[in-house]
Amino acid sequence: MTRIKAAVAHQFNAPLTIEEVTLRAPNAAEVEVTLAACAICHSDISFAEGAWGGSLPAVFGHEAAGRITAVGDGVSGFAVGDTVIVTLIRACGTCPSCATGAPVLCSTPYDRDRGPLSTLDGGTLQHGLSCGAFAEKVVVHHSQIAAIPADMPMDAACLLSCGVITGIGAVVNAAQVRPGQNVVVIGAGGVGLNAIQGARIAGAARIIAVDMTDDKLATARAFGATDGMLASDPKPWKTVRKLTGGRGADAVLVTVGAIPAYDSAPRLLATGGRMVMVGMPHSGQTASYEPVIIAATGQALVGSLMGDTVLARDIPWMVDLYQQGRLKLDELISGRWRLDQINAAIADTKSGAARRNVIVFE
Repeated sequence: MTRIKAAVAHQFNAPLTIEEVTLRAPNAAEVEVTLAACAICHSDISFAEGAWGGSLPAVFGHEAAGRITAVGDGVSGFAVGDTVIVTLIRACGTCPSCATGAPVLCSTPYDRDRGPLSTLDGGTLQHGLSCGAFAEKVVVHHSQIAAIPADMPMDAACLLSCGVITGIGAVVNAAQVRPGQNVVVIGAGGVGLNAIQGARIAGAARIIAVDMTDDKLATARAFGATDGMLASDPKPWKTVRKLTGGRGADAVLVTVGAIPAYDSAPRLLATGGRMVMVGMPHSGQTASYEPVIIAATGQALVGSLMGDTVLARDIPWMVDLYQQGRLKLDELISGRWRLDQINAAIADTKSGAARRNVIVFE
């Protein structure tokens, strides 16, 4: 057992506390990673607010990068000293989802209350999002890591663990955007900017960003948006059709968890267009559509979890894009914070001003 510092949630919607907790050694098929960086994702915040339930106390955090410092029995392809990203994509490799190439939908259950973390007195400490990465070290299943170059900056690399793969994957894997198609991205935050990058990389003709402020739209253009539209536009479907020569959007990606965005998004679609649901509203919230329009125009509503990512396929590709200068990662970082500053970093993230705040471990 190792003592580490972690940011612990004892109550929903309350500040996290920095304290010592216990981390056990890796079991079979697990690795221990000493973290260098962990970004703050809105999903961490939603879990900490109690939006999707779960038990407490817990250690959240799931968008991380570091170096392997211990390896359990049966792990192959990784060794102590390797630099890796750490994700929440925990895949058994044998269930129907894994066997058909959808590891993000792995159906093998994992009890987060019986993970590698515990309180100093031996009490239950939930392994939040199967990672518990708001901490100095993590122990995770080997399926949750992917190798990165040793010289890659860790604060940039950690963004690949969630925000980048979620946004880009939603475009190339879920929406299957092709060169010349038109794309609308609702929300120009951390995930939305990566969806915009994904649309640019995929060769989209028009990439229309939608957000609340002109500042956010200016940032969206810097990441590849060809056009910007304020969310307050009273008739956004008319604006989209004007920008696309009357066609509408072949793909609309909703990267925020706002119900009004989900209600209006289908109206932006072209015939045969696809709306991809990425942002996650709180449990119990609902949206409404006219099914007859979707049926009559051959449109589709598609959910996308973690960009439908396959780590072994997608991470090397994205690392290569970054090394070529075609994928912006460093520019996504709004601020770097210490672990003891995590509550301030979360508050800054909730303000909507940040692209991605990153906890950097010394």
